[in-house]
Amino acid sequence: MNENIFSKIVNNKIKSKIVYRDKYVTAFNDINPKCPVHIIIVPNIYIKNLNYINKSNILLLGKMLFIASKLAKKNNIDKSGYRIIINCNKNSGQEINYLHLHILGGCYLGKIINLK
Repeated sequence: MNENIFSKIVNNKIKSKIVYRDKYVTAFNDINPKCPVHIIIVPNIYIKNLNYINKSNILLLGKMLFIASKLAKKNNIDKSGYRIIINCNKNSGQEINYLHLHILGGCYLGKIINLK
């Protein structure tokens, strides 16, 4: 497995503010939040990014999105709105090579940039 900050959090090698954990996923507060609510959800198995998803991971992705919606409700951002972001590779802004999604909310996020 690629040893990075997310794998260390999943394996309890470094401390983090865990907000949810089960046998499939771990969710924790981002250490450099961009909004009042900024939670990271990672699978408990190492997957580099979306390009490495295979048929055996399909349910895991659904689980990540399901937990994201539950955490949005728990953090009272389900009504005002929130954004889910999954970056894939360098040009998208992926900084850590470990599949993860961001839940951002609690503030106005604006429109997605115009990609002309």
